[in-house]
Amino acid sequence: MKARPFLAVVLLVAVLLLSLGLAGWWLVWQRSPLQLQRQPLVVPLSARFVPRSAPLALYLLADGNQPVDYARAVAPNRQRRPSAEAVARLRDGAFAAAGIDYSGELAEWLGPEITLALLETGADPGDTGWLLALRSRDDQGARRFLQRFWQTRSLAGTDLQISRYRGMGLISGRGALLGQEPAPLATALIDDDLVLIGSGRGVLEQALDVSQIDELNQAASSRFQQQLQQLERGVVVVQARPEALQRWLGLPASLADDSRVTDLVAALRPQGTALVVDALLGWKEPGLQLDPAEPEGPLNQLRGSSRQLLLLQNPASLLASPLAPALAPLAGSSDEESLPALVATRDAGPLLWSETADGWVLGTAADRPALADLAADLERQGLVMAPLTLASRGTDPVQVWTRLSLADGRGDRQLQASLAGARSQSGAWAWWGQNLAVLDRQQSARGLPHARLEQLTALAMPSAPLQRAMAAAPARDWIEGWQPWRLLSGLAGTRLSEPVQGASFAAQADGEALRLRARLELAG
Repeated sequence: MKARPFLAVVLLVAVLLLSLGLAGWWLVWQRSPLQLQRQPLVVPLSARFVPRSAPLALYLLADGNQPVDYARAVAPNRQRRPSAEAVARLRDGAFAAAGIDYSGELAEWLGPEITLALLETGADPGDTGWLLALRSRDDQGARRFLQRFWQTRSLAGTDLQISRYRGMGLISGRGALLGQEPAPLATALIDDDLVLIGSGRGVLEQALDVSQIDELNQAASSRFQQQLQQLERGVVVVQARPEALQRWLGLPASLADDSRVTDLVAALRPQGTALVVDALLGWKEPGLQLDPAEPEGPLNQLRGSSRQLLLLQNPASLLASPLAPALAPLAGSSDEESLPALVATRDAGPLLWSETADGWVLGTAADRPALADLAADLERQGLVMAPLTLASRGTDPVQVWTRLSLADGRGDRQLQASLAGARSQSGAWAWWGQNLAVLDRQQSARGLPHARLEQLTALAMPSAPLQRAMAAAPARDWIEGWQPWRLLSGLAGTRLSEPVQGASFAAQADGEALRLRARLELAG
């Protein structure tokens, strides 16, 4: 009987120790930079000061140090310092572009929310101002920053205007941001923990106006709230109107100018050493109608290695849609790309395009598109079709297309024939190749393009009617052509594409929106 109280005490102590251990583990995990991978999306506090009419708004739901700590945590031991320094250079360069010294002015007090918004300031679409919102970890940090801000930037002899607008203290005048010419500036302190900096008093007045009218600010927008719920997780949120899609985000004009596009909301999050972007492109009805990808499509029949591949469920429809620029391998006009483009525009799908070391290869259904449907277009391209029997294929003929041209010889002009493509059939699928070597590899190779298939699997969108995966070299070429990436490289002062090891993206319909997901793989 005496043992029972003792055992009860031991059990109680064990439970308390276990509880303390779990609580300690939970606190450490919550503060870990790896939490950025699973950070839920919430409406930023500063969204209350961003007008719904703003062409572009960018929200960073982390402080300036968390991305640096994350890069250090996921990098291999020997790469931790260089990885952290690369992210720190990008952070410092971004604030330097705004005329602010991160280490000297922000590091001590900046909290987990940073917002940059572009606001319309006139009737001309080119008249835009900017609004920067910085959230403080404590009350005094924001106040000290504003004091130093005006002390270091106000010009000698320039009078500052201190006033109140809608109950908020507002300071305005002409100041010189670090490294820049004097320009109108205005600041406001909201509830002692949110600093607003604007390119003039008018910008801040507009921000304060919409903060008190729910119908005008982003925070109270039910659509914005619903979009964040759909995207679920992220560290960076971008909200853009159609007029900003091409100018600021570098998206194709065919997409930005389409009258059916309403807006774009995107969320970026880290995933190991990769970056994942989820986006919703608002689409008015009638939207882009796309069929889901077939589970038993040509992707499972492709053999051999692949530098990049593109899977389309509705190739003809996609090539005629605003998404056509994303299908660059099939939208070219050079001689070696003309046959894939012609096949794709006539094909109802599914269609698979792959780039190999020997050239391109296409996979389509055996009966789609019919050769008779392509005959007229091929003739206009100067292509002549002929059957070819190869010993390696037995009695099954291979169709080849050649282009005839005149070449200058020593005595006279000679007629030359160059191979433009070939086609063979295997069961339910037809394979089109840039040359016979590609078709031979497709027939004889046993292995699958595992690296590209793993990229598509990581996207977790198996039913997407548009899927593309790229190895390191084509991924670097692709990302370097994107305007925001070039801007980020300039801010970081280095070529950011060097660590890129691959890229993939997919698109599918999601209600009245188009769901886009991209994944950029970086060297670990």
